[in-house]
Amino acid sequence: MGERKGQNKYYPPDFNPEKHGSLNRYHNSHPLRERARKLSQGILVIRFEMPYNIWCDGCKNHIGMGVRYNAEKKKVGNYYTTPIYRFRMKCHLCINYIEMQTDPANCDYVIVSGASRKEERWDMEDNEQVLTTEHEKKEKLETDAMFRLEHGEADRSTLKKALPTLSHIQEAQNAWKDDFALNSMLRRHFREKKKAMLEEEEKDQALQAKASLAIPLVPETEDDRRLAALLRLHTLDSYEDKQKLKRTEIIHRSWFPSAQGPSASNSKASNVLKKLCQGRRPPPSTTGTVGDLGIVRRRSQEVPESPQCAADCSLSAEPRSPGTTQDRPQETPDAPRTSKSPESKRDCKDQVLPLGSSQKDLLYPSNPSASLVADYSDSESE
Repeated sequence: MGERKGQNKYYPPDFNPEKHGSLNRYHNSHPLRERARKLSQGILVIRFEMPYNIWCDGCKNHIGMGVRYNAEKKKVGNYYTTPIYRFRMKCHLCINYIEMQTDPANCDYVIVSGASRKEERWDMEDNEQVLTTEHEKKEKLETDAMFRLEHGEADRSTLKKALPTLSHIQEAQNAWKDDFALNSMLRRHFREKKKAMLEEEEKDQALQAKASLAIPLVPETEDDRRLAALLRLHTLDSYEDKQKLKRTEIIHRSWFPSAQGPSASNSKASNVLKKLCQGRRPPPSTTGTVGDLGIVRRRSQEVPESPQCAADCSLSAEPRSPGTTQDRPQETPDAPRTSKSPESKRDCKDQVLPLGSSQKDLLYPSNPSASLVADYSDSESE
């Protein structure tokens, strides 16, 4: 900027360096232009920066430290040989004016009017900071030799008391001076920590995969371990033992439900058999008797007849209804039981099972050559 202004200066034809000296004197103006408009009153406009946080008395707004204003600077007195300046500026949020001045005795700024300070100060002596020497004490040190000697002894005793602390601070600083060792220590600590983090992450992933969890796991604490030790949620048998016990029960369990207690599996079959029994018509005498349930056990053609079969046929040929007793001839005591008639042969081949026969007798007959056949010829389904 200075170079640009220096090169672009215009010197009028009537300008005389010996008479005017400079262009500012020729134009009868100040080099600071508008900033020096009140220079005759001893006021110079400067750029002032707020030294601390304040509250404006006009608008009650907060003004932070570091906010800059165009302030009127004016000398109002001296502190010994140090001048005291006062600054007057207008608040940027209202029409209130704020006045502040320097305090050389305390190295601070003081608010004269227009604002209140946000108190954030502290006592330097309480914070063990270095205090500034007062003017009277400074003059006494320069003029009084005995006071200077006593002051020196007090300073040496203070140094002796603070020497252990200063030596400790110096040793700590020397320990951190070796950059290579410090870097190696930090990198080693980082590697150990990273390895532990990777192991912990692998354990967490294994646990999440085993339990099918999709939530992040937090690190364990001592309270969690103590609480988990108090709980007893595991069973005495393992999963393999439970599976083996269940398979054993399934193998030894009966395929068919017991006949004593009712069950849902045999209810349908029982209903069907009852309907067949209720709708049965009495069979003719010439064809032999049929069981109450209409189930006939027949013998295979290839197997020869046995005496036991003949005896069973003779017993099963007894009359079961009043209609059959009249048509069938009575047995004589002289006739041998082993004699075979055509009817007995037919009854031997078609043996009728009584109603009281169990399911085991129906499914597992004593004669392996016999078969079960359901006869529905007498039912109402025709």
